[in-house]
Amino acid sequence: MWLVSTSIRRCGPLMPSDVVALTDAAVKSRGMKRRKPYHHGNLREALLNAAIDLIAEVGPTAFTLREVARQAGVSHNAPYRHFHDKDDLIAAVATQGYRELTDAMLQAAKQQSNAADRLKRAGLGYVTFALRRPEHFTVMFDAPMSKRGHPELAEAAERAFSTLVNFVENCLAEGQLASGDPLRLSLLAWSMVHGVAKLAITGRLPYETKAEILEFADFVINESLRVQISSYFPVKK
Repeated sequence: MWLVSTSIRRCGPLMPSDVVALTDAAVKSRGMKRRKPYHHGNLREALLNAAIDLIAEVGPTAFTLREVARQAGVSHNAPYRHFHDKDDLIAAVATQGYRELTDAMLQAAKQQSNAADRLKRAGLGYVTFALRRPEHFTVMFDAPMSKRGHPELAEAAERAFSTLVNFVENCLAEGQLASGDPLRLSLLAWSMVHGVAKLAITGRLPYETKAEILEFADFVINESLRVQISSYFPVKK
């Protein structure tokens, strides 16, 4: 998936309504709470939740379906009712992540009347999603998997990127971005916010709270856009 965003100007301080809800605990190292063993209900959801817990503990590849079954409290054959193998399960986690990411961007942007502000808020929504769902984010971008063998994953990832491109195209149509190739501008936006998100969830930024990280993301978005605009319209001396 891809995404990020930019804005022509600062839109004031970040407000809780501007981004998807996020807890500070999500950006600090933490022990994952064990979910209660599965007894009845949605087996597929229980297996996905168990996989997410294991991803938080050992990463996206260092576990087996047998461990997922043990974590979920079901028989070791139960996962095969829904998933052919571990790659199929990992692809399902990634698909879930891309869908939630798209929803997070749309939700963050929907209250803005200005195309540039919607693009910016979508970018902040991207970072917020990564902080709220670090296990999904890791699987989506770090786990080795083929989208060819998982059409639902490919569709979800494409929809997420298309959402970003639509935000960029709307900015171009409204004259709120300098003219340029929508694809290249979208990749620029994605690279920018994805970098912030990745640094944040791996603990490589000197910030601990969501407010600090989102404030930095806001700064990056505005500064990067300012540079992009000035490259098209150099200041005359």
